[in-house]
Amino acid sequence: MTRDERRAWIASRLDPIDSYDPSLANPLRSDFDLNPGLKFDNPHALRPAAVLVGLIEHEEGLTVLLTRRSDTLRSHTGQIAFPGGRCDPGETPWTTALREANEEVGLDPACVTLAGLLHGYQTVTGFHVTPVVGFIDPRAQFTPSPEEVADVFETPFDFLMDPANHQRQYREAPGGRRHFYAMPWNDRFIWGATAGMLRSLYERLHDDAPEALTG
Repeated sequence: MTRDERRAWIASRLDPIDSYDPSLANPLRSDFDLNPGLKFDNPHALRPAAVLVGLIEHEEGLTVLLTRRSDTLRSHTGQIAFPGGRCDPGETPWTTALREANEEVGLDPACVTLAGLLHGYQTVTGFHVTPVVGFIDPRAQFTPSPEEVADVFETPFDFLMDPANHQRQYREAPGGRRHFYAMPWNDRFIWGATAGMLRSLYERLHDDAPEALTG
């Protein structure tokens, strides 16, 4: 498959950017898929956010851009995440995703070709996250912001899109056991919402993929 054929195949399975519904009413994936009894920590309305699912187009194959969050952050310290954050007033998800990627890892937006959107992902902390998928020029340079990002790394796309690597794990938490997807890779523990969104991408690319509830 050529680069252009691969781009077209992936884009054809995503929601076009021009079909984005700003009401946040599109069907969701969420932290609740594996935890139907889980309740919001935050009682307020969902807050819009976006992440960049960046696919780096190396000659030998795609990789996925990921970060390890800084150990000094107040929440989700040290966790693996996509570049992203909450949307500023009036921003589209793709504007947010590109802005946050530039702020967090120094990614030049000119190095990104947007492909489309995944369904919104609802987190237990009260965010409606829109994953924005984009192809990244392999010549792109990354400079992590030390206040937000401890490390920037790439994980093979084929590894993350192999259902054999999609583990269902759980942790004991206040209120009961919480189940989540995990995709451990080398010494990186990719889990929670990040793994959930990667699972959502897998399901969108493969029509015969089992639903998230059956994992």
